[in-house]
Amino acid sequence: MTAQPTAETVTERTHRSEDSVIEVTDVDFGYTATRVVEDISLTIDPGEYVAVVGPNGSGKSTLMKLMLGLLEPDAGTVRLFGEPAHRFDDGDRVGYVAQHASASKEMPITVREVVKMGRFPHVGFGRLSADDWEIVDRALETVGMSEFAGRRVTQLSGGQRQRAFIARALASEAELLVLDEPTVGVDAESVEAFYALLESLNDDGITVLLIEHDLSAVTEQAERVVCLDGAVYFDGPTDEFVDSDALVRAFGAAARGLGESR
Repeated sequence: MTAQPTAETVTERTHRSEDSVIEVTDVDFGYTATRVVEDISLTIDPGEYVAVVGPNGSGKSTLMKLMLGLLEPDAGTVRLFGEPAHRFDDGDRVGYVAQHASASKEMPITVREVVKMGRFPHVGFGRLSADDWEIVDRALETVGMSEFAGRRVTQLSGGQRQRAFIARALASEAELLVLDEPTVGVDAESVEAFYALLESLNDDGITVLLIEHDLSAVTEQAERVVCLDGAVYFDGPTDEFVDSDALVRAFGAAARGLGESR
């Protein structure tokens, strides 16, 4: 972990709002005595498109798990839609696409069956109504996968599988879409189409939280960047991040010049 950031490098975003999607306040967490994230405070409001970036081992995925209530902080609080994140049980409001979803090939079911799972928070494991199936088919259409509805997931490309899992989140009528390094194993052409889809969904009002290793993609797509390396080095508009020293301080000299490539 690199040296702790100074106060001047961190944009102030610690306001409280009952309408916030995610609110993290003074959070510390470690798997052992060593802290993974420390003194994290940030708020994500409805409709934002936020990317969390940082070098390997910086705590990005840990922070995401804290936000989703999969982990409890050692200190501080995390609230999801106004509720303590670890107690939040309104799962249909959150769509989560895991890091290796695009590489998953062990599911011998069709695309439509995958998307159907998004309705389970609403109907349990009972029969779907005509309205439910209409939502499923509309989700497939939104992500451009209608023609693949009857195809087995094992027969899809990485990019197509990723779209199927996003359609599942849409079928749940999620308000927050969380994606953990979703473009791993996806070809360049599919990555471009994937980000176009995320932009469209965000334009439709879905809050997007993206954990991403690809800095170039982040600086082209996200409206706001949280740069993390144990502590928050930067939290603010993407353009300001590119022009700040947080990029080089967190990632080292290899990141120098990224702003000029935009």
